[in-house]
Amino acid sequence: MRDEHRWLRRLTVLGAGLFLLLLGTTAPASAHAALRETDPADGTVVRTAPRQVTLTFTESVGLLTDSLRVYDPQNRRVRTGEADHAAGRSDTVRVRLPAKLGTGTYTVAWRVVSADSHPVSGALTFSVGKRTATATSVLPDRAENRATSSLYNIARYLAYLAVALLLGPAAFVAYCRPPRPAHLRTPVVAAWGTLFASTIALFLLRAPYEEGTAPTTAFALSALSRTTTTRPGELLLTRLALLLLAGACALALRRWRRRIPRRAALAAAAILSVALALTWAASEHASAGLQVPVAITSATLHLLAMAAWLGGLTALLLTLRRIAPDPAALPARTVTRFSRLAFVSVTVLVVTGGYQSWRGLGSWQALTDTTYGRILLAKLAAVTLLLAAASRSRRWTTRLAGLTTARDRDRDRVPEPVGGPPLPPEPAPSPAPSPDAHHLRRWVLAEMGVGIVVLVLTTLLTSTLPGRAAAEAAESGTATTGIQVASVTTIPFDVGAPGGHGKVQITLDAGRVGTNSVQAVVYGPDGGLSAVPELRITFTLPAQRIGPLDTRVTDRGGYWAADAFNLPIPGTWTMKVTVRVSEVDQVTVAKTVRVVR
Repeated sequence: MRDEHRWLRRLTVLGAGLFLLLLGTTAPASAHAALRETDPADGTVVRTAPRQVTLTFTESVGLLTDSLRVYDPQNRRVRTGEADHAAGRSDTVRVRLPAKLGTGTYTVAWRVVSADSHPVSGALTFSVGKRTATATSVLPDRAENRATSSLYNIARYLAYLAVALLLGPAAFVAYCRPPRPAHLRTPVVAAWGTLFASTIALFLLRAPYEEGTAPTTAFALSALSRTTTTRPGELLLTRLALLLLAGACALALRRWRRRIPRRAALAAAAILSVALALTWAASEHASAGLQVPVAITSATLHLLAMAAWLGGLTALLLTLRRIAPDPAALPARTVTRFSRLAFVSVTVLVVTGGYQSWRGLGSWQALTDTTYGRILLAKLAAVTLLLAAASRSRRWTTRLAGLTTARDRDRDRVPEPVGGPPLPPEPAPSPAPSPDAHHLRRWVLAEMGVGIVVLVLTTLLTSTLPGRAAAEAAESGTATTGIQVASVTTIPFDVGAPGGHGKVQITLDAGRVGTNSVQAVVYGPDGGLSAVPELRITFTLPAQRIGPLDTRVTDRGGYWAADAFNLPIPGTWTMKVTVRVSEVDQVTVAKTVRVVR
């Protein structure tokens, strides 16, 4: 028993460590809709002012308050009409502009909600007449709120774990029929309470999560009323209603157990479980993109199989601990049925997981070239370990089933003496720990540990841009959503002479492999625009011994620019900026820039 307690503590520490790691590294969720094209196109110069700005995404998107904001070159908000969808196009968003726009570069900040319920944000620029320096580089009012995102993600992780620990033990009791399953009541009730509380938290944080505002705005009446009218909000309310209904049914079953037919109770439990799983499937990746009905069915089965496996393992472990040190107290049918349940769950997980991987990736190249693909590779590695642990558990499960079957057969044999009354049964020897049960507990613990890792990676996949959407965005030449459309870098400089310090703001548009435009603005000590006689910008990739590549920026009257500069491969490039402020005073400063494919 001491070994099992030690392994259980290690598993708890592992789960807590992974949880805290995710909490500490929580970043804004990657977008699930990709910006396909814009009109005017990002970074272009138009002769006459456009009457509207139009954004087209790879899937349908929902609008928020001020989904599209337009700023002039002086960072002043431009009065526009209210953003809406183009006629009959739920994937296209537009906003009308004033009749006359002045010459210069304008910035459009946008934030919408993709069809799979995740917020999407970004920015683009266009110029009327000619490019000019603009003070709008980062728009903090449209940025993600880190506290809100962290709290929302914690609630999501807890909800996934709780549904597994709620449905899995229920399936274990209903199908495997362990003796006296009262010990499973407490963890199931705890899982129900955790799922109910995390669902309430998700509902309250939904509006701040979409808008990118602080958690303190969660209780605003306008935010709550808006959430109730959105599809994610409706699904969360449906989940709460199903949990209340499940709790009421459990109480009724406990009170009138003998009056309710077993088949009716099992049918009701199955319907509630499927409906509960649908509240996840209808709000994640499966709800948008290719083959939505098939994808939702696959996602629902995947979640149910995960719950049956991971939750069933938890129930088996708790049952083995309760009956220790006598494994024969666990009937053979319970062990055998769990083995079947685990095998079916694994089969469903493999089939549905393969389909979802194909649907999300789109190509083999996306396995290594996208974040979604790399997380998927990590999940596949974890699943391989999980299958190995499951194989060992199945081996010891079979041996334990054989042991309990043999003991049951021996107990049924009652010797009868010849010519006399039956002999009294001999006192049963004190049970000794079984090596089979001991090894089974060890492998079940290992299987649960790897299962938690798989669950965490699965949750991360639901908040990561699918490879297929990333490929669509790349083919259209538009940066993926959730990533800045241009790389903006500010580098301070100081030549050591009086008044010879300031900063250079360099915009690399779109900051990706291929042809980019480069704009640089020099600011003086007072923060205003400064004219310098010479500015040179070069890029070097030390890892590949490429460079320096000269951008050949030229003075455009108030700012420096190069319309076409090619970056051949992705990587961490070193950008060197040489600023000359007089005939004898100049300085070279450097900063690294990440260039993506």
